[in-house]
Amino acid sequence: MTEETPPLPPLPPSDGLPDQEPAVTPADIRDGAAVALVVGVCGVLLGVLWAWLAPRVQYVAHGQAVFLKNTEGEARVGADGTFFLLSLGLGVLSALAVFLWRRRGGVALVIGLTVGSCFAALAGWRVGLWLGPGTDVAAAAARAGDGVAFSAPLQLLAWGVLLGWPMAAALTHLCLTAVFGPRDPSPTPPSEGTYPPPHVHATPPPQS
Repeated sequence: MTEETPPLPPLPPSDGLPDQEPAVTPADIRDGAAVALVVGVCGVLLGVLWAWLAPRVQYVAHGQAVFLKNTEGEARVGADGTFFLLSLGLGVLSALAVFLWRRRGGVALVIGLTVGSCFAALAGWRVGLWLGPGTDVAAAAARAGDGVAFSAPLQLLAWGVLLGWPMAAALTHLCLTAVFGPRDPSPTPPSEGTYPPPHVHATPPPQS
């Protein structure tokens, strides 16, 4: 009498992997756009602080000519340094705020933070120029009078300082996510059953 072998259990799908969620969801895009908008608006704060804290370059008018009051002063470089340091500080604070709001991070969030930081730097630069001394040096010299010092307009000599906010924000957010962000669970290999099944090596029943 021939022993019948029961059928083997069905094999799992060929890939053996569960359905994965898309890398970027509509909610992630919405969060990234919100971050870009809020961070960009914060550029107004950069402009206000820069116009308030940046050292002033002093001009003196003599007749029809305008000269620097102190040719060896470092106020012109100090304006760039003030803008850069303020940008670094605000970049770190914005990245920290975004991380505390959404600890999981994501590509859309980082893109929104970077784009918003670039816009914030540009907005801060323009707002600082608007709040600072006027750009019409001739009119300012006429108002001050001959031999009287007056403040020169704010300006950036090194355009690279505009990258301070986005660079600080991106690097800070990357470090925070790497150190304190959630960890992905270790993948569990799919169970394919035992082969050969136990009944293959089972002791055959005694023949009657």
